[in-house]
Amino acid sequence: MSNPRLRYVQLAPEGFEKMRALEHYLNTETGLETSLQGFVRLLASLMNRCEYCINLHTAELKKLNETSERIAGLAEWRERRIYTERERAALGWTEAVTNIQEGHAPDAVYEIVRAHFSEAETVNLTLTITTINAWNRLAISLGSHSGHGSGVQS
Repeated sequence: MSNPRLRYVQLAPEGFEKMRALEHYLNTETGLETSLQGFVRLLASLMNRCEYCINLHTAELKKLNETSERIAGLAEWRERRIYTERERAALGWTEAVTNIQEGHAPDAVYEIVRAHFSEAETVNLTLTITTINAWNRLAISLGSHSGHGSGVQS
């Protein structure tokens, strides 16, 4: 495991406290299913190749008693029929928001999300996606060259 480039949590503790407060809100006040949020966080982390967050969210999903098949199959979720339609909508939205530079979250993907999520849930789902992307980018850019060992809970 590489050493972090900067001890960024110690250098900006107030900022990280705000991010942790947002995570607390997302985890406790949105009503989104814990496992759905875990899959969203894991998929974004896989897309971003953030090893620290991949390991963290894999372990969290295992603690939620998610099956190895569902965890391991996430990278190929489109080909696998082991996810609910609601989960599939969230995973598609995760890809669109994470790869925002490739199509600016297409209307077709948004319409699928809206068919399965209320307006407030859509906002909270998008906050979950953007927050994990922020954690991934911090771990990768400042944590170490490979995305290892940020020391941050995402």
